[in-house]
Amino acid sequence: MRELTHFIGGKHIQGTSGRFAEGFQPMTGEAITRVPLASRAEVRGAVENALAAQPGWGATNPQRRARVLMKFLDLVARDNEKIAETIAREHGKNIPDARGDIQRGVEVIEFCLGAPQLMKGEYTEGAGPGIDIYSMRQPLGVVAGITPFNFPAMIPMWKFGPAIACGNAFILKPSERDVSAPLMFAELMIEAGLPPGILNVVNGDKEAVDALLDDPDIQAIGFVGSTPIAEYVYARATASGKRAQCFGGAKNHLVVMPDADMDQTVDALIGAGYGSAGERCMAISVAVPVGEKTADELVRRLIPRVEALKIGPSTDASADYGPLITAQALERVTSYVDLGVKEGAKLLVDGRSFKMQGYENGYYLGGCLFDGVTRDMRIYKEEIFGPVLAVVRAKTYEDALALCNDHEYGNGVAIFTRDGDAARDFAARVKVGMIGVNLPIPVPLAYYTFGGWKRSVFGDLNQHGPDAFRFYTRTKTVTARWPSGVKDGAEFSIPTMK
Repeated sequence: MRELTHFIGGKHIQGTSGRFAEGFQPMTGEAITRVPLASRAEVRGAVENALAAQPGWGATNPQRRARVLMKFLDLVARDNEKIAETIAREHGKNIPDARGDIQRGVEVIEFCLGAPQLMKGEYTEGAGPGIDIYSMRQPLGVVAGITPFNFPAMIPMWKFGPAIACGNAFILKPSERDVSAPLMFAELMIEAGLPPGILNVVNGDKEAVDALLDDPDIQAIGFVGSTPIAEYVYARATASGKRAQCFGGAKNHLVVMPDADMDQTVDALIGAGYGSAGERCMAISVAVPVGEKTADELVRRLIPRVEALKIGPSTDASADYGPLITAQALERVTSYVDLGVKEGAKLLVDGRSFKMQGYENGYYLGGCLFDGVTRDMRIYKEEIFGPVLAVVRAKTYEDALALCNDHEYGNGVAIFTRDGDAARDFAARVKVGMIGVNLPIPVPLAYYTFGGWKRSVFGDLNQHGPDAFRFYTRTKTVTARWPSGVKDGAEFSIPTMK
């Protein structure tokens, strides 16, 4: 079993709290890592380290900060396979999926190379008699991110990349289930020339999270996870005066119109519903065919595809997906399948009995497909986060739109159709933050922002894209007048442009 560390001040630091969590290899069920859980004192030590380092980094010009990120990208490319294999071993996703996890993070770092442009303020000469006005963007100071298990490469990079590009020091608290990739990134950042103390990794559980939320020297918090925890983090962070962006759960619908290309639609549902064992906040978990004929055809085509899904160990690059992250996750998802049967939904494909030969202790679940799901069922209302797809039949387009709009989550949604008017109307009227038109997973590219609506998000600014640079900076506006030698006397009214 590998003994892991924190990464503070540019070096690996052994945990001193005396508390540890075991990390398991999902494909075998074997304990492979021992992760230290930080105390409040250890978190405070990381904050003090970051406080000491940040002023110098914040004073470094944006172009030089971008050069460090550019070198970091070269090093990630060099070590890409090693990082992907580590993610597959600790998370359970297969190697190609792990490469994709890294790549979507890399794309945000690439966007951050534009920091010299993105950090620019505005300037107005002669805004008033002898008066110039200009604005500037300045870093917040020390900021932190709390990231989930399902994307151990992508989401940490989404958080620390923009924060560091803006001149902040960053404290990352990754999921204790798969911490090795974030630790590797911290090492590579030092190799790329980042000053020690600017990127720190502190492992931990609720004690470490609360320490970050309460610390008066942390100016902002970013979080990704379940909605109840996102709401908790947002409330506690903002109560202590912090800026916060907290992203929660999802129940992403894919509306299938009668004119949709059914081959394309089924391929999309299989990939988006079952890829990465459904452990994605942007996974499609609800198919909404419009009309009985559409529904019957969709279900007829889905059944053999779900039955034929290839499930394999994380080392099998040809597998469609691998195991779930933990035994507890497997138990939770399986209990939702049990619940769906009890609620009266039709379980057309039952993956509960699946066993992986040679990996009987791994956390595997075969693909599950429900039909006849209704909006009052818990398997429709709640996020399952596993390889389970629910078919909810809609009589009309308006019924399908209402399903998407009425759900408490509003992360992502998709519509499959050949009708441009229908797609345009859907995009305009659906109350969801990210929309796909004939695309099942509408995650925007790095130069747009990522974020949902409703109870999928708490906070005003989204992840990556221009919003990230707004989130991690403060705007300062300067109004300047230089003496001309003319004495105007005291003014007692508010200055205006009259």
